[in-house]
Amino acid sequence: MTISLGLLSTYPPTQCGIATFTASLVGAFTGPHDQAAVVSIVDARTPRQPSEVVHQWVRGRHGGALAAAAVLESQQVAIIEHEFGIFGGDDGADVLDVIAELTVPLITVMHTVLAKPSLNQRQIVSTLLRRSDRTVVMTRAARERLIDVYQAEPARVVVIPHGAPDIRHFVRPRLTPMRRSRPVVLTWGLLGPGKGIEWAIEAMALLKGTRPMPRYLVVGETHPRVLANDGESYRDHLTSLVRRSRLEDVVSFDARYHRTKELFRIANAADLVLLPYDSAEQVTSGVLAEAVALGKPVISTGFPHARELLGSGAGLIVERRDPASIADALHQVISEPRIMQRMATEARRLAPELHWSSVAERYRRLALEVVESQRPLEVTA
Repeated sequence: MTISLGLLSTYPPTQCGIATFTASLVGAFTGPHDQAAVVSIVDARTPRQPSEVVHQWVRGRHGGALAAAAVLESQQVAIIEHEFGIFGGDDGADVLDVIAELTVPLITVMHTVLAKPSLNQRQIVSTLLRRSDRTVVMTRAARERLIDVYQAEPARVVVIPHGAPDIRHFVRPRLTPMRRSRPVVLTWGLLGPGKGIEWAIEAMALLKGTRPMPRYLVVGETHPRVLANDGESYRDHLTSLVRRSRLEDVVSFDARYHRTKELFRIANAADLVLLPYDSAEQVTSGVLAEAVALGKPVISTGFPHARELLGSGAGLIVERRDPASIADALHQVISEPRIMQRMATEARRLAPELHWSSVAERYRRLALEVVESQRPLEVTA
């Protein structure tokens, strides 16, 4: 059976993790029979959009929610990618105006599940849970949080992991550490406060005198919203910290935009990935999923997604905002190649279930399931 999906989300050329997620899902889902139509949430209408974008919802525009709902209604199943910050209204409450108009089956994908929501945030999530035929989260921790904090109905909450590209489509994966005098530690993604890069820099300072002394590469543009509000103040703070710590030969920044193939070439050449994030609540990380799918050992702070994905041995968990904890983990992995190799082997074992082809198929099956569940039973004489 074929299926058509209507997706409500941010979408490229918007630069944010949810836009990238949705584009990857649509790209893996769309085939000769199945199809996807995207309603893109934008700050201002732009003339050049990918062909799958059939409508643009300008935040705050009068009647925008009704128009968005009408497009979603033209498909068999509606999928809403939910994050408080991407919709208009207080805490993104405008999304509720859309779901109030929908009669087709609805799947809501929760990219953020707060442990301590405000009253308004709780009401928004509760309404989405009540109106959705299925709610998708990307970790077991997020599912448990929806059930415990928001009283979600367990049978209607489904875990589908965050997808990641299959590296074999872009580069030849490295199966062993590169032979060189200095291992490369990599952090990538849109840059802004909360990424914890300052703690990683301080950890590098604590490793002075280590042999071999690693190089630390931070790759990624400043997040567009951070840039609009604060300019490059966070990046300037980091570069100042590097200078004060006399780490110019250790820490380097690459603020260029890289397409997927080039980014994966950079990641493939690294020895391990470091995610020093500040948040203790982050239930989803696309960079984490991509790092594991690349077969890279990961050192990460203990946000829920990291504890879950790295728990079988693909990485090490360190304390948040704790340079000493990060430095100890880096020293352990760098000084003992066998540890790094075991972590990489486990990451490669986990990779296939994270590939977008596998993830998109699970969304396809879920969409078919909710369509079938709403079909009236045939009555035979």
